[in-house]
This record gives sequence, C-alpha cells and structure tokens, in this order.
Amino acid sequence: MGEHTYRATVAWEGSTGGGYTAYTRDHDGGVPPAAEGLALSADPHFRGDASRANPEQLLVLAASSCQLLSFLHVAASARLDVLDYTDDAEGVMPQDVQPMRLTRITLRPRVLVAPGSDVSRFDELMGEAHESCFIANSLNTDVVVEAVVEIAATATDREEKS
Repeated sequence: MGEHTYRATVAWEGSTGGGYTAYTRDHDGGVPPAAEGLALSADPHFRGDASRANPEQLLVLAASSCQLLSFLHVAASARLDVLDYTDDAEGVMPQDVQPMRLTRITLRPRVLVAPGSDVSRFDELMGEAHESCFIANSLNTDVVVEAVVEIAATATDREEKS
C-alpha cells in the first residue's frame, strides 16, 4: 500500500559558546509546502520565548487537530451534521517523571450539531474517531477525550457562535 511521508523543517542561528543560559531558543519551522516561517521557541520554563509556539504545544495541537479531522470523517459517514467544533486541549508534563515527557493530553471538544440531530451515537462516534486518530495512535502519551455535544435549537445558533 505504500507509505505517507511528512516533512518538517527547522532552522536556528546563534552561538552556544556562552553556555546553557546564553543562547537563544528562538528558531523557525515549517511544514513544506504549506507553511514556512512558523515562529518557534522553547517552553518559557526552559528559557524560551512565550510569544512563540513550542514543540510541546505543537504536539498538543497535532493531537487536537487529528481528533477534529477524524471526528468530522466519522460524523459525515454517519450522516451527523456537525456545524461547529471547538477544542480547548491541554498537555501535561510533570517535572518528576523521567525521562521528561508529556504524560497526558486532554482534548475537550465541544460539538454543535444541526437542529433535530440524533446524538444517541455521539459518544460512540467520538470514540471511533479517537481510535482512528493517527496522532493519538502514534503517541506513548495518554490521550483522553472529554467531549460535549450540543444540538442547535435553530439554524441561527451557528451564526451566533461566529
């Protein structure tokens, strides 16, 4: 069947000659051909710039994005009309776990579906999406999904969320 390949690039410039506290953690990343010039740094706890994304955040974002795409796929296949999907995801990296790593990613999708939707299979569909999420399946981290579904009362509910 072949394989899929995903590219990413990073570029850093500076000097580590001054030791651990002296060099910049700021660097640029990209995912060619889509986006070049993503401003990246380290977590501020590791002397990074909080105004730039860090690798840990990108991992949480990847898990969240994958769950979204997987859910939209299973929802569309099940004829569940999703109007809006938001997630406030969070990754946790305890300092006392060695080697340091993200030990848990919690996804909190809030899903708005069309008026009159049958949501009786919502949890099943969300679980199916989680099971088929490529990123969650690639991680050694617990990925937990705490989803909430809301049924739009009217067609204008979607417009009000915008």
